[in-house]
Amino acid sequence: MNLRKIGIGAVTATVFAAGLWAGIGSAGWLDAEAAVGLRATLGASGEVPKPKGVSRSATGGFTGGLTRKGAGGTLAWRLTYKGLTGAASSAHIHLAKPGVAGPVAVPLCGPCRSGARGNAKLNARTVKALLGGGAYVNVHTARNPAGEIRGQVRKGGTALPSPTTTTTTTTGTTTTEPPPYP
Repeated sequence: MNLRKIGIGAVTATVFAAGLWAGIGSAGWLDAEAAVGLRATLGASGEVPKPKGVSRSATGGFTGGLTRKGAGGTLAWRLTYKGLTGAASSAHIHLAKPGVAGPVAVPLCGPCRSGARGNAKLNARTVKALLGGGAYVNVHTARNPAGEIRGQVRKGGTALPSPTTTTTTTTGTTTTEPPPYP
């Protein structure tokens, strides 16, 4: 009888441990691909070349959550802004350190509206730049086609979750613009 009790106890303990392990994994506690929070504060002072006719009230914010997958990853992002000289014609993530204009790495939206959000698949170079301070977000207008407000991307803040209404393209760097956050 004792052997039978031990056998049932061992099975029960094994099933419990497997269920606990699955629960921990599904809760994200063991997730090696947890999102890293990213943020940028946008203003005219950081834009290169200097924009024309922009007031001090022209500001914006960028938040994101970068989920690594191998050397690349996926970025869930949100962009807000106000006080521009006109409608935002486009917004991008560019690769460059502060004070330098750089190439577009990720088109965010175009034309844009404040509150835009989406997902983008990233290559290894873009992930490295985002995590290392070598990327910035800027918003373009007709009056300032090179960029009106800009902010260097930094790690920090709460990682933005992937929006459920976004359709991500498969080209590796582009995204579509879903409805704004409620």
